[in-house]
Amino acid sequence: MVRKFEPEDLDRVMALWLDTNIQAHGFIPREYWLSNFDMVRDVLPKAQVFVYEDPQGIQGFVGLDHDGAIAGIFVREDKQSRGIGKALLDTCKRLYPTLSLNVYLKNQRAIDFYLREGFVVKKVQIDKNTAEMEYSMVWKKQA
Repeated sequence: MVRKFEPEDLDRVMALWLDTNIQAHGFIPREYWLSNFDMVRDVLPKAQVFVYEDPQGIQGFVGLDHDGAIAGIFVREDKQSRGIGKALLDTCKRLYPTLSLNVYLKNQRAIDFYLREGFVVKKVQIDKNTAEMEYSMVWKKQA
């Protein structure tokens, strides 16, 4: 079930954020994620965040700003490819007519997911924080 983030979710969500980033982005040093942990922990509660929770707990979450820019969709590694990311993204699609996000070119699994979900690549750019190439992608609700 998808629901709004609650302050008591913060520790579980941050653990998921760290684990998922390290797992999905092996091409970025682990230290990068560790060095950004406290900053993300501070800003995350101010963003619009939805969690996917089942009887075993929080299995994923999505964070986005109020303009429909998705900061990321995070799903536990052992729960991926089970519809959790799609459920989180569908929640975002119901809220905004246009969504945008950036995804690393080396994260082919995420790129394939976003393309399946109707996102299109708008441009290729360099992430100034990691010096990694990334796609800027956009989804628009069909009229």
